[in-house]
Amino acid sequence: MKPFRPVVFAYDISKDKTRRKVFKILKDWRLDGQKSVHECRLPTKSAEELFIQISSIIDKKNDNLIMTWIDPHRKVLARGIGKTQSMFQKAYLFSKKDFGKTIQS
Repeated sequence: MKPFRPVVFAYDISKDKTRRKVFKILKDWRLDGQKSVHECRLPTKSAEELFIQISSIIDKKNDNLIMTWIDPHRKVLARGIGKTQSMFQKAYLFSKKDFGKTIQS
């Protein structure tokens, strides 16, 4: 079995129709997401194929697409009300009051 790796897809797409199409594709693969940022767990080959599929839809002169791998051995930093436990069991939340506090589920 191929190992699943945490990966994040983010995009900035100018046309609504294209943006909806990309959202629909990623919605089937994501663990969680907010508007144009989607968190997934995929085998390397599948993530790269998904990136190529989405790349073929977007306007390369006006739109942006980013795919980045998340290292499970590194801390996940987050600020605000978003979820932080969907990729890993441990997340690190930082604020001015409790800088460095570790939250475990």
